[in-house]
Amino acid sequence: VVGIRASRYHKFAPMLSASVALSAGSAAITAPVAAPGRGAVRAAAPALMDKSGLEGFAKELNPVVGYWDPLNLSNGEFWGDSNSATIGFLRESEIKHGRVAVAAFVG
Repeated sequence: VVGIRASRYHKFAPMLSASVALSAGSAAITAPVAAPGRGAVRAAAPALMDKSGLEGFAKELNPVVGYWDPLNLSNGEFWGDSNSATIGFLRESEIKHGRVAVAAFVG
């Protein structure tokens, strides 16, 4: 009798484990978060960087390749903003799109 019951529920085991995994993941997403208190430290605002700072930063991070901008985007000024604001926008969008690509690859 036990063998019959086990075989009956065996086909539902993958769905059960998937539903348990999904419910555990959704609990982590919807868990309440405490608001920061008065003593909470906020991150500093990102500093804008001009082209010379960008070239030095690139050389510091990777001395072999150094500064590489084949499309010459660092000289542009998008949407009427300054060159520093354009470089900041491009850096932020590169990070954002890189994270989306990693998430898409992981699935």
